[in-house]
Amino acid sequence: MTSVAVVSHDAGGAEILSSWVNHADCEVNIVVAGPAESIFRRKCPEVRFVSLDEALEKSTWTLCGTGWQSSFERHAIEIARAKGKKTVAFLDHWVNYRERFIEGNRNVLPDEIWVGDPEAQEIASEVFSTTPVVLQPNPYVHDLLAEIKRLQPIVSNSVRGHVLYVCEPVADHARLQFGDERHWGYTEYDALRFFLANLAALCQSVQRITIRPHPSERAEKYHWATDLVSIPIQFGGTRTLLEETLDADIIVGCESMAMVVGLLAGKRVISAIPPKGRICQLPHREIEHLTKLAESELRHG
Repeated sequence: MTSVAVVSHDAGGAEILSSWVNHADCEVNIVVAGPAESIFRRKCPEVRFVSLDEALEKSTWTLCGTGWQSSFERHAIEIARAKGKKTVAFLDHWVNYRERFIEGNRNVLPDEIWVGDPEAQEIASEVFSTTPVVLQPNPYVHDLLAEIKRLQPIVSNSVRGHVLYVCEPVADHARLQFGDERHWGYTEYDALRFFLANLAALCQSVQRITIRPHPSERAEKYHWATDLVSIPIQFGGTRTLLEETLDADIIVGCESMAMVVGLLAGKRVISAIPPKGRICQLPHREIEHLTKLAESELRHG
């Protein structure tokens, strides 16, 4: 039987790879670190974690995430390829593709790249002209849609005007990849302040805001925001992303995968990237942009 070494570190990749494991018809040897560990423990409670050496010894090929928070997955790709094992990386997003495979001054590319939707395939094929890019069914989206169908009748009391703000460590990412926390023209602090200063641009009453830190962030990182507005602010992350998404009716972020979860759940989704930041890289046309909403509100205000 085919055996696969599954290597994961960052939260986004862990969501996709853990769903893939639950649908896989093969033996898996799982290697995790960082935020991925709690995700795999929640979604794949029966699996046993092993070391990278043990996983590669037992496996015929390797499937990795593509995180930026550490070199964990790139390190696994290099070692697996050195051992003559086929390596595959599953892209879990639509942005910063090239940077996900840079380690120091060198490119660390797998033998094959998987994507879960046609938009990602188009973007990746332009970026990686010499590496095969293969469109695969997206197991995370499959699981999300099934979970939405199951949970929506239960979590049907979402409050009108309840905003879920999903955070991303933008500055950390930019500093790690480019040595400049403002490489993309803004930080996560700028985006949240911009959102809180322009609540009127949403053109609907905001009754409550839940700020959900990224899994890699400290729980108290955004507590300062409670001093900026009189609207009640609470902090999320104690429930699953989908549960908190279904409990809100507006999802706001920068260019997070959590915003795509909001679209799948039928929510209004807004990008809060401020005016000096780069344009939101998510290809989903349904996403509104707070910069445009604020400009419109100013013109008609």
